[in-house]
Amino acid sequence: MASDELREARREARGEAIVFVLVAAGLLIALAATSLAFGWELVGVEGWVWFLICLPELALAGVMLLRERADDERAHELLQLSISFVVLGNLAGLVLLVTALLTEKSSDLTAAQLLLSGATVWLANVIVFGLWFWTLDSGGPLRRALVGRRTPDFRFPQDENRDLAGEGWYPRLEDYVYVALTNAIAFSPTDAMPLTRQAKALMALEAGISVAAVLLVAARAVNVLGS
Repeated sequence: MASDELREARREARGEAIVFVLVAAGLLIALAATSLAFGWELVGVEGWVWFLICLPELALAGVMLLRERADDERAHELLQLSISFVVLGNLAGLVLLVTALLTEKSSDLTAAQLLLSGATVWLANVIVFGLWFWTLDSGGPLRRALVGRRTPDFRFPQDENRDLAGEGWYPRLEDYVYVALTNAIAFSPTDAMPLTRQAKALMALEAGISVAAVLLVAARAVNVLGS
């Protein structure tokens, strides 16, 4: 049974997780291409900046591939560090966007630019934080497969009532991405409860980023549309 779970965890890390990372990178690449095509700028910076911001995502995909050959603690720490750089990159993009909102005239920013840029940053962060939750909980998917969730960072409804879970249930990547999605929408935990300070800090950070991306950007976009 443990070997089956370990095999499934490896497949999840090798396949699904990398797909999620590439989707996040693809969103930023599409935003960069669109910005260049329409001549969109933010505080004088052209759309090529989004290409730079997506580089940490591509590096993270490479780290995930390499980690398949190393299950030790050092490899896990490298993965955590790589994800933190991805979040910093996306945060830099959000800071650039918010700076443009505060300093540029409404006529210099179109509603399409604001909505597309804000939505892209928001979606990329949902994916990245879902991956971060997935790698954080009980040491990551490989450790969970080997020793179980002995010290969980998140408490799912199925943990409270095993009758709600199917036989052999355990949280998968999609469960953690859903946690990130609901946290980004509600600005608070709605599905799984954070148990450790690390989990609480990450959820608070994601909620803060989401507030800026959703409330500030959407409000300015509505203002531009109404003017």
